[in-house]
Amino acid sequence: MDQQNDFHKIKKQILFLIIYSVFISLILVLELFFRIYTNKNQTFNEISVKRINVLENDGTLRMTISNKEMSPAPLSYGKPFGLQGGNRTGIIFFNEEGTEAGGLIFSGKTDTLNNNYEAFGHLSFDQYNQNQVLYLQYSDENGTKKTGLYIDDWQEKPIFAEWNPKFKEIMKSSLGEAEKEQAIQQLMEPTEGHPAFANRVFIGRDNDKSAILNLCDRQGNARLQLLVDSLGTAKINFLNDEGKIDYSFPSEK
Repeated sequence: MDQQNDFHKIKKQILFLIIYSVFISLILVLELFFRIYTNKNQTFNEISVKRINVLENDGTLRMTISNKEMSPAPLSYGKPFGLQGGNRTGIIFFNEEGTEAGGLIFSGKTDTLNNNYEAFGHLSFDQYNQNQVLYLQYSDENGTKKTGLYIDDWQEKPIFAEWNPKFKEIMKSSLGEAEKEQAIQQLMEPTEGHPAFANRVFIGRDNDKSAILNLCDRQGNARLQLLVDSLGTAKINFLNDEGKIDYSFPSEK
């Protein structure tokens, strides 16, 4: 009888120890989570990640740092509008409304089959609810390089998230070539003399290896050029709206 009582006592003690151990373990886990949550200033020697999201307190996405595969699709008011993600490595910025506002992206690779290469670097600032209007860009395809600062004009309406899907829809449509060209022209220049977008300023190095400053009209036509060409010849060109040089200084002999 005494042995049976001793057995029950031991059994209760073991059960108590098990419950106590589980309780202590839960306390330690909760303490760990509490420390992680409350300590907002963490120091790490190295972090390996595929994507980092920077959020506002209400969850609005303000910035991403990501690899190519996990890069976000362009967003308008927090929602994608048809353009693909997963194709740009770098940093993408979003405004307070969750709309993309610019970014820093870069790439470079060699095609091992034919040994061709391409490289690209881009830092952009977007017009409100539109596409980029100020950007630094480097592009290189097998030695054909263009590098410089661009300033563009973009229309106010429709916003880019509405304009771009219309462009994609026309390109994928079954319209005849003439109808498709007319629809694209209407989209590109909704009002005569006022295109949807146009490059107004370029300063940099063009595909012809010239150091050049282009000043363009509202249609994107270069009207004034200051350049030093690949042979070191300096000149100033005045162009008409058809892209032809009306006057060059010094004039050609």
